Amino acid sequence: MKMSHVGIMVNDMDQAIEFYTKVLGMRVVMGNTKVVEESETAIGRMCIAVFGEGFKGFNIGHLVTSDGVGFELFEMVDREQRHQVDFSRIGLFHFGLETDDFEGVIARTEQYGGKVRMDIHRYHPEDDSKPAKMVYLEDPFGTLFELYSHSYEETYASDYE
Repeated sequence: MKMSHVGIMVNDMDQAIEFYTKVLGMRVVMGNTKVVEESETAIGRMCIAVFGEGFKGFNIGHLVTSDGVGFELFEMVDREQRHQVDFSRIGLFHFGLETDDFEGVIARTEQYGGKVRMDIHRYHPEDDSKPAKMVYLEDPFGTLFELYSHSYEETYASDYE
């Protein structure tokens, strides 16, 4: 199994593309594109199946990480802004990213309208040979993401050398 992509709701497509490219270093595959509700094409019928009749259209953008994982951004025409994190909702809680520019990403997150949700933590503070750090951040639209200084395996494996 490989990770293909993550879909994220935003309320300003241009701001979202700026954030995900300038802060997180993603590359645009397809920029801000308008999608209207219609049933004449396969894509149109798929959108009705996913969003239901009367969804009124949306803007979509496709980005990709340096290792090829897609980020599909949606800006619905008829959607209230989401500013609060809903911890009672079951489902996707956050996504995780790894970077060699840990402090730089944190600074750019705030510079481009995101938030730092906690202090930086080390997973193994008692072991200087395991320097992995993490922090929870938030994009300007309320989506949480966890930032790692080292690989997922390196961070969690008990026997990683």
